[in-house]
Amino acid sequence: MSAEEVAKAFVPHYNNCFDNDASQLAPLFTAETMMTFEGQQFQGPQQIVEKLKSVGKVSHEVKSIDVQPSNNPNAILIFVTGAIKIDSNNPLHYCEMFQLVSTGPGAYYVHNCVFRLNYGL
Repeated sequence: MSAEEVAKAFVPHYNNCFDNDASQLAPLFTAETMMTFEGQQFQGPQQIVEKLKSVGKVSHEVKSIDVQPSNNPNAILIFVTGAIKIDSNNPLHYCEMFQLVSTGPGAYYVHNCVFRLNYGL
């Protein structure tokens, strides 16, 4: 699979799990996975899933997905922009970055993730 194909499969899967049951995301993270969510850092599946679940009921609408190779030949960077509804409130613009690392053919885990709401656009 190309990096673009991986990203186009990964982002909808990640958002679908986040929107419906964030605990389903735990297998995508390892003990080394680091997430920065609105400036707060969380490490490992338990902390990350707890944070995502604490956000409330969410719904994502992706606007763009950009992909680049990483300096590691087994990793890719994905940058996502879009709108997110939290607890049925008005949608907010967001951006999110993922570094995925391959563990084998077609298998990846999230090594890094950064999420930010974009205010004042």
